[in-house]
Amino acid sequence: MPESGRPSDSARLLAAQHTPEQIRRRLRGKGGPGYLRDLIYGAIDGAVTTFAVVAGVAGAELAGGIVIVLGLANLFADGFSMAVSNFLGTRADEQFREQARRNEERHIRLVPDGEREEIRQIFREKGFEGETLERIVGVITSEERRWVDTMIQEEHGLPLRGPSPWRAAFATFAAFLAIGAVPLAPYLFQILGFPVAQPLLYSAMLTGVAFFGVGALKSRIIEEHWLHAGITTLLMGGGAAGVAYLVGWFLKGVGS
Repeated sequence: MPESGRPSDSARLLAAQHTPEQIRRRLRGKGGPGYLRDLIYGAIDGAVTTFAVVAGVAGAELAGGIVIVLGLANLFADGFSMAVSNFLGTRADEQFREQARRNEERHIRLVPDGEREEIRQIFREKGFEGETLERIVGVITSEERRWVDTMIQEEHGLPLRGPSPWRAAFATFAAFLAIGAVPLAPYLFQILGFPVAQPLLYSAMLTGVAFFGVGALKSRIIEEHWLHAGITTLLMGGGAAGVAYLVGWFLKGVGS
């Protein structure tokens, strides 16, 4: 709080966001699971793996046309593979949650007293006792869906809703293609007839900008300074690309 004793602008804004009406509106309007993880994962992996092809080919001193062939093959094949893997993993999480729900519904039908005791012990661990505890148990177990939802969250530690497998896969694939195409841009310009004197240098610069941009964008959604997030992503992606270049340089001439 400022020296004058008055709340700061940020404190006033925070208070305005926590009026009963604002809280009610926010809770009612909250969306489903986000896909930030899928977008960031696809974007960074797309840039890393595609630039790894570019750097490896350049390190091996192979023809520039090979960059296009290998780069595009990697871009679509690896992007599709990642999307499929994300779909299957997300779908497995969804199936596990559905199985847990079916199990809890069955247990409530067969051993309701035991399931009621589980609710009692869960909330006792949270510090509730006596009549308050019994009222909580009574309210939760008075409606089956509420009862099952509570068990899903508290006993199994699962969210009630997860991301759509199809949307998660699409987010990964789209981000992979969009950012993964950046390292190939200078070589594609050459194919189209635009001379690029040092395509590897421009590819590295564009990829670095992409890495930094993805990290900075991430910082707008999570609590992290944009500069720190951008530099961290840049260093990690650049390190992976550097390894690919060194491998290509070490193996140049193999098979020739």
